[in-house]
Amino acid sequence: MKEKLLSDRLITLETTPPKLPTIDPMIEKIKKTEAYKYIDGFTTTDCPLSKLKYNSIIAAYKIQQTFNKKVIATMSMRDRNIIALQSDLLGANDLNVTNILALTGDPAKMSDQPNAKAVVEGSSLKLLEIIRAFNSGMDYAGKEFKIKPKQITPFAVSNSYAKNFSSIEKKIYKKVKNFALGIITQPVYDLEIADKLLEIRDKIRNSFSDERKNFDMILGFFPITKLKTAQFLHSHVPGIYVPDSWIDKLIKAHKISENEEYKVGLELSRNLFNNLQKKHPKIHIMTANRFEIVKELF
Repeated sequence: MKEKLLSDRLITLETTPPKLPTIDPMIEKIKKTEAYKYIDGFTTTDCPLSKLKYNSIIAAYKIQQTFNKKVIATMSMRDRNIIALQSDLLGANDLNVTNILALTGDPAKMSDQPNAKAVVEGSSLKLLEIIRAFNSGMDYAGKEFKIKPKQITPFAVSNSYAKNFSSIEKKIYKKVKNFALGIITQPVYDLEIADKLLEIRDKIRNSFSDERKNFDMILGFFPITKLKTAQFLHSHVPGIYVPDSWIDKLIKAHKISENEEYKVGLELSRNLFNNLQKKHPKIHIMTANRFEIVKELF
């Protein structure tokens, strides 16, 4: 994944493991829709919205084995203390899951499990520090491993929009300072916003003189095919901006029919996806496991 990130093109696809004792049905869906043919790698989420799901690291391993494509496994600070984080990293390393997305995690109060409590010994920055220690051959306590772990490529996340973009810049800088090599953004729906994010990338790159200047941004992309999705993202998800022009067009289409709504949304999404690829062909596709839509974008 590191080589792809440092090259000209990287298209990843997000997968959310199910609340099942197997991910085989999800793998079969990826096969059936042929989504794997259009991408360079995958990510696996880690109990998003604090809902119980299949383990992200084991899911990453099984997807890598099935499709022979690298997977970025998400690890949340919400559910693990420093011991568990390092234990999971050791196991992931043995399974050759060496691309890790460091995430603080959604609040435990959102969980579907009664009285679930968050651990959160620190933000995602602490996991980045732990990964840096592993890459130096040591645990977080500074004790050397008898067998040095395989090099881990660390990723982190960022909002894609803010009224004041300097706040986004500061947060990304802290993550890159802690050696995050890839920054995956929330979905982008405006080319001018993409330009602002890439300007931030360039500015941060120029502030480092070591390997951190090689970090890159992966623009998030979530195709919108329903009016209610556009309205929800625009009004209720912080850090995402959906243009009024998109909502206006979807309102008109919604009044005609459900098929027209889907058609208009897909056209808007496909045009944006193509333009983003021309501008910066490093994109992370999120579909809420609607893998069938991937081939419609290309």
